[in-house]
Amino acid sequence: MKSTLDLNWTGKMSFETEMNGHKVILDADPSVGGEDKGVRPKPLMLLSLAGCTAMDVISILRKMRVDVDDFNVRVEADMTEEHPKHYTKMHVIYTFKGKDLPKDKIEKAVSLSDEKYCGVSAVYRKALELTHEIRLED
Repeated sequence: MKSTLDLNWTGKMSFETEMNGHKVILDADPSVGGEDKGVRPKPLMLLSLAGCTAMDVISILRKMRVDVDDFNVRVEADMTEEHPKHYTKMHVIYTFKGKDLPKDKIEKAVSLSDEKYCGVSAVYRKALELTHEIRLED
């Protein structure tokens, strides 16, 4: 299966693309010639990981008939100081809220996403340290 993406320059340091029918704008900080019209590319890596695993986990929990009141995925990342600046570690924090949440099923859903289903995790794991933790709240 092949994927393609076209990124079009819209002036200065701004670029635009369409993904799944949605416009995405990238731009740089004004300190490097941008106009802050859009997101920066590297933080999208964090979003890709968070989105991929979050969708997996919710899908798996639904199949397990586990209902959560609220769910949040936070990705914390360490980046090098020198060029080429890149992430060296990402830590995913899964926070679930609800009454009497089944810890075993939640751990299973997170593990399945991390080890089997999330393609973003699979690629990132080859390039950087990837860890996670689960927090359960009432």
